[in-house]
Amino acid sequence: MRHRKRTVKLGRTSAHREAMLANLVCSLIEHRRVTTTLAKAKAARPLAEEVVTLGKEGSLAARRRAVSLLRQRERVRTLFENIAPAMQNRSGGYTRIIRLGKRRGDNAELAILEWVDYQLPVEGKNKRKKQRTQSAAGAAESVKGPSGEGEPGVPGGENEAGTAATEQKKTPFWRRFRKKPVD
Repeated sequence: MRHRKRTVKLGRTSAHREAMLANLVCSLIEHRRVTTTLAKAKAARPLAEEVVTLGKEGSLAARRRAVSLLRQRERVRTLFENIAPAMQNRSGGYTRIIRLGKRRGDNAELAILEWVDYQLPVEGKNKRKKQRTQSAAGAAESVKGPSGEGEPGVPGGENEAGTAATEQKKTPFWRRFRKKPVD
């Protein structure tokens, strides 16, 4: 009887399963979020929670236990120095699983395993976008004539359809290269 045996086998031998889950948790420590199958995410979650609890303890014995579980000293160092102090106020529930849907190739259920306090780095992307928009606007102003109007056929002016070039930038990329109907 398998009473109270909750280990999910994942179709692997025990050594392969332990190594795979340790590697998954190490990737979670390094990248702060990992996309994997739902079954692997659910299997890796208890290991990640246990390792963070060891990191919060902070003793030498806890560090050695974490190294024996994860098998990568650099990741354990990152865990003990960065992740565990950030989770000091929590009493559990350090990770979250977000379902993504089915994978196209084999119809496997995908999920994201991430730390609860993880925030996507959105700021850097917006800064680049603003810089590009500002530089494009500056280039358009430099092409305009003294009256402030652009000349036809000149970037920043009007194109053949009579619309401004800035409006053309708002159209999706793939529409810009479609053949125009012949009149």
